[in-house]
Amino acid sequence: MISKLKIKSTFCLLLLATIISAGNPDRQGESGANQLLLNPWGRSAGLHGLNSACIKGVEAMRLNVAGLSRLLNGEIIVANSRHFVGTDIMQNALGLGFRLGENGALGVTLTTLSFGDIPITTVNAPEGTGGTFSPNLSNLAIGYSYMYENKISVGILGRVISENLPDISAFGFSIDAGVQYITGEKENFKLGISLLNIGSPMKFGGQGLAFQGPNIDRTVGGNDYNLTFYHRAEGFNLPTALNLGVSYDWHLPNKYSTYLRFIGNFTSNAYFRDEIGGGLEFSFRNLLILRGGYRHVIADPNSVFGKDVYTGASAGFSVNLPKKKGEDSGFGVDYSYRATNPFRGSHNVSVRYAF
Repeated sequence: MISKLKIKSTFCLLLLATIISAGNPDRQGESGANQLLLNPWGRSAGLHGLNSACIKGVEAMRLNVAGLSRLLNGEIIVANSRHFVGTDIMQNALGLGFRLGENGALGVTLTTLSFGDIPITTVNAPEGTGGTFSPNLSNLAIGYSYMYENKISVGILGRVISENLPDISAFGFSIDAGVQYITGEKENFKLGISLLNIGSPMKFGGQGLAFQGPNIDRTVGGNDYNLTFYHRAEGFNLPTALNLGVSYDWHLPNKYSTYLRFIGNFTSNAYFRDEIGGGLEFSFRNLLILRGGYRHVIADPNSVFGKDVYTGASAGFSVNLPKKKGEDSGFGVDYSYRATNPFRGSHNVSVRYAF
């Protein structure tokens, strides 16, 4: 039964990937809602999001929802990210996951993005009116994952997307799906496939698209008067992506939970260039975990597009404080840094409690 489910799930995902993710670099910049590409979580950000095969718990709802069912019993995460330091872009996230029955798990995450106070400028006041505004971008996700005999797990996630200005807004809905497969004597080999941000186009609307203009026929009634006109906003697609990841754990020959994890991942973006990368993660008794990764954007050297803002390098660490020796439950703190050019990098901090 396991093999049939694995084959069916993998086949469906690969079929969808062929249909949906058949993009090319020429479509770069044609998608919107790129808040969905920002990672708020400290552990996965330290690997540049390359761990779609081995990610688990609440963080899996960002990269591969199938890993949600691999949490212990329950987990709460609070995260703060400073993206592209120097730009005032701040991301906050709250996540909650808990088991449903023996093999299922349900999770909820709320993510918000802020840009600081932006000066208001107009045609008549190009230097600013003295007021400020701040866009409000957020998304709420609910995911479910189910694991079959600790070997294969599948998951699906729905996400509501909101982007607002004081007088204009856009709303959308997307779906993620994923599969993870684990094998090996110590469950040391993992394979992951996930599809992200599959949804209908979004479109902005509101009074911000209205403007006053003179009546075309100014002679009517002998008086000139203005009418209200509305700009037609163009719809935009979501940044759909496909992840294919693998990982292998090499356990040190001792009785403690110490291992070195090798990670590889390929990402096919429908509206951006494809990405490939690898990383390492060293766990010492599950108390201290060090990680680092490098992601490379596959691009034509003759392309008119420049390099990605991320230089490719990332690093981070986790400190876990278990309730009892040898247990996975307890508090944890994660930190990650991703190098950028320009700006001064991106920083992620997460605080976790597993129960």
